Amino acid sequence: MANAPILRNPVFDTHYDVGDIVEVICDHDRKGVRLNGWLRGIVVQVDSKMIAVQFKTNVYLTDGWMVPDRILWYPLQSPFIRPYKKEERKLLTDF
Repeated sequence: MANAPILRNPVFDTHYDVGDIVEVICDHDRKGVRLNGWLRGIVVQVDSKMIAVQFKTNVYLTDGWMVPDRILWYPLQSPFIRPYKKEERKLLTDF
C-alpha cells in the first residue's frame, strides 16, 4: 500500500516543545475544591496532531473520572491551551 503524497506540512499559530510550560482549561483540584479553569502544566509529548500536558495536581475527565497519571491530551489547535505567561509582580513603592 503506497502512502499518499503530502503537499506541505500544516502551519500552526503556536509551536510547543517538550518542557514548555502551558496553561489549559480543565477540571482540577484547588485547595480541596474541584473546579474548572486554567491550570498550569508542562508539555511532555508533542506529535503532528496532539499535545500531552502533565500536571502536579489531580485532573479529571469531563465525565468525572480522575486521570491517574495526571496527563491530558489536547489537539494542537485547541482553544483550551495557551502558552504560560508569568505574571509580573508589581512592586509597591508608595506607602
